[in-house]
Amino acid sequence: MSANSDEPVPQNGVGEPEQKPIEEPQSKPELKPEPQSEPNSEPQAEIEPQTEPEPASVADCEPDGPKEASIRSNDDARSSPSAAGEAAYPELRKDQGNRTFTMRELLNGLKTDQGSDGAYDSAPSPHSQESPQQQQTDQNNAAMELISSVTGVDEDGRSRQRVLTFAAKRYASAIERNPDDYDALYNWALVLQESADNVSTDSTSPSKDALLEEACKKYDEATRLCPTLHDAFYNWAIAISDRAKMRGRTKEAEELWKQATKNYEKAVQLNWNSPQALNNWGLALQELSAIVPVREKQTIVRTAISKFRAAIQLQFDFHRAIYNLGTVLYGLAEDTLRTGGSGSPKDVSPNELYSQSAIYIAAAHALKPNYSVYTSALRLVRSMLPLPYLKVGYLTAPPAGKPIAPHNEWKRSQFVLNHEGLQQISKGQQRQVPPSLSGRSDATKIDKRAVKVDVLDIVSVSACADLTLPPGAGLCIDTIHGTIFLVADSWESLDGWLDAIRIVYTIYARNKSDVLAGIITG
Repeated sequence: MSANSDEPVPQNGVGEPEQKPIEEPQSKPELKPEPQSEPNSEPQAEIEPQTEPEPASVADCEPDGPKEASIRSNDDARSSPSAAGEAAYPELRKDQGNRTFTMRELLNGLKTDQGSDGAYDSAPSPHSQESPQQQQTDQNNAAMELISSVTGVDEDGRSRQRVLTFAAKRYASAIERNPDDYDALYNWALVLQESADNVSTDSTSPSKDALLEEACKKYDEATRLCPTLHDAFYNWAIAISDRAKMRGRTKEAEELWKQATKNYEKAVQLNWNSPQALNNWGLALQELSAIVPVREKQTIVRTAISKFRAAIQLQFDFHRAIYNLGTVLYGLAEDTLRTGGSGSPKDVSPNELYSQSAIYIAAAHALKPNYSVYTSALRLVRSMLPLPYLKVGYLTAPPAGKPIAPHNEWKRSQFVLNHEGLQQISKGQQRQVPPSLSGRSDATKIDKRAVKVDVLDIVSVSACADLTLPPGAGLCIDTIHGTIFLVADSWESLDGWLDAIRIVYTIYARNKSDVLAGIITG
């Protein structure tokens, strides 16, 4: 905290921001394999990235807890002006603080102190007579003019804006007393950012962009005074992203998206345990990939995939990151199908990318079955799943009954994964994969000696680089019955297996296995 901690210091928690759609992220992936008879009855066969706003931590100089970005609500999808004609992409939203000073307290303070509001405007501080401080005062006045000219779109908005204006005066006064008060600068930036959300869409004075630009200046000052203020870097990145979205796919927007990704990177460096920052970083990269030259796009998209995946690894049930990973994989499949890929044997086929995309979208729906965006997207990609399974692929396994065996005895065989668990399929069974891992199929008898992992027996799943395993990407599954070692064909393939098994277990732990079962069994 700064020296002025006795002043009321609202974070971004002066009220819950409305959730709004974001501009379309990259090449607006259209799910062409799933034709629609009525183009406007679905969100134009498009998949939409998701974010969600949650409280930010206190603006202290030391890193704090995780912050969240925001997801568009179903009501927003219906009310968005562009919802009927194009996908409404949820917006990278600012965090909200969790200080004890609440909006209600601010409103009460506004009522009791409104008679003394003029003191903040007219009473100069001792510093204001000095030339450098006079410059600071002029800057503060310019920011106050912007905030004061925001009226709000309705009565709630006007009431909210009065609170924000009151708070801004307090921060201006604090900064005049102590220009090095990074805490006040950070909170003032949040007020400017909140005020930008209060600007009417048809308003021209002041512009939302002007408020966001002023907020960015405050974040810049705050982070120069306290370089470890990860909350400021995070919310600064969101403000820059909002400015970039106003500029479409222009060179100016490209530069802003690059700035946003750098600030998200800094926020993650200072607070690595933030799946929300990683998710927003991935979204910013996804937006950037739609603007940069084609030769740069693949690298940026794969970096975005790594950020979404890292977010999921920190929080297995983070359905927004799971869904966003599905959308970016779908876009990559579209690009690969259109361009033919690089021709490298290591390239993943478009069909495999489509299948991977469907896995993540199905998982997001299973975790949040009431989200209409997920439901619509699932209808479009469900046919890309290897039904009646969630995932089908190859792993190298030891011989039956010999978990520890010489390398030359390990064999590559097919495995299937569904809501019940993971099952090895013998060569004679691969043409007719059983519809259930429970072994109750009349058509095919499961080899009881085959590797089988029930989801309820899983303790943990992780990558393994044990030198006793055959060459490849090791997969370690700890169960209540012991440890099972398998080997994937590549580390990229291993990532897909790790995500899929963890997601299936997470869905089971959240009592949503019946939803997943309904998806893959019809």
